Amino acid sequence: MAASAPVDRRAALKARHRQAIVDAAATLLEEHGGLRFTVDELAELADVSRRTVFNYFATLDDVVIAVCSDVLGGLVDTFVANAVAEVPVVDTSAAMFAELVRAIRTTELVGPMAYLTRSLGGPDRRVDLESPWAATLLVRSFNEVSVRFAAAMAVRHPRADVLEVHLLVNALTSGLIVLYYHWLAATGATDDAASRVVWDAYLERLVTAVGVGYGAVPAS
Repeated sequence: MAASAPVDRRAALKARHRQAIVDAAATLLEEHGGLRFTVDELAELADVSRRTVFNYFATLDDVVIAVCSDVLGGLVDTFVANAVAEVPVVDTSAAMFAELVRAIRTTELVGPMAYLTRSLGGPDRRVDLESPWAATLLVRSFNEVSVRFAAAMAVRHPRADVLEVHLLVNALTSGLIVLYYHWLAATGATDDAASRVVWDAYLERLVTAVGVGYGAVPAS
């Protein structure tokens, strides 16, 4: 126990530093819209050194991706919370698909997506649909969430085929990226009741489309 304590403290300190950087970046993104801050400003707000920032992130883009991934990570959290309460585990594609759909349907995504739109947008706080920078960051962020989702699903279903797990997860998370852009164009990324109706309708179309390939679509 004595030997592991210093390692645990170092790991905890590293985790706190990384989270402080991500939290500071989220604040700066919300304040300025887009990547309109420097590493020095980020380090000052996070109360770490400039060198510490680069110990965790190679570029500011990587920091922004971490922010986006944290914002979208509620999907994984919801899945894990639902999975813990569900027994027994059935390792079939239809069962796994139902669990993933339940997590996506019950996770609040409109608010986080509206936040990301403001944060990645320009002065008008709207993401440029033609912006390669914003598109790349969004795709990488959704991909990170997909990796976490697949890892959680693999733990939940250890006997399931790994390839099938990844295909299932990526089919849905890739579809969410497409839905985001259509939702943004249709609603302007407003966070209100009308916007949520649009998102829910798009989401059901995704579930139906993917469900045709993976089994019966779960009832709403």
